[in-house]
Amino acid sequence: MSVSRSQLLRSRAHAFCNAFLESTPPTQILDQFFTECPSITEHGPAWASDRLPFLGKTFTGRREQQSSQSPTCDDYFSLLGETLVFEPSKDTFPLEEGFIVDPSTKLAGESVGVGGAVSVVAHATFKSIKTGKSWKEQFIYRLSGFDREGRIGHWEIWADPLSAWVAVGEEQQ
Repeated sequence: MSVSRSQLLRSRAHAFCNAFLESTPPTQILDQFFTECPSITEHGPAWASDRLPFLGKTFTGRREQQSSQSPTCDDYFSLLGETLVFEPSKDTFPLEEGFIVDPSTKLAGESVGVGGAVSVVAHATFKSIKTGKSWKEQFIYRLSGFDREGRIGHWEIWADPLSAWVAVGEEQQ
């Protein structure tokens, strides 16, 4: 029996999220779940980028592919890992049925990939490397630009940049 496009995207998105629960190294996540030239965007205000250097820009491609100084998806994980610790729990991500799938959509500006988008709402604790302050938050992932095998072309993250900005700062609360 063949797997429908919706089932493929839902299953791949669920496996991608579970890789974070299993502490899979970023390079392995990029190799296993992403297309050859992926993009990662963590949305947030430009003013917060001095404390949160992974925020508000799109990271494209892989380090070994880049000939320019543009930030890569590998750089995203490096900057994030130098700033924050992600502390998920076993219920951080919903069951596979909780992933919202549109198997044929192409988002504005997407020219690569076969298409499709998957969205998921999750929750976890995050901690600042610099200050040790932690907070709990909900966040949203939107995965899109999938190829025929269900590898992700673009990963977008919407989180709580203000809580992160405050936690990373050293001012008194």
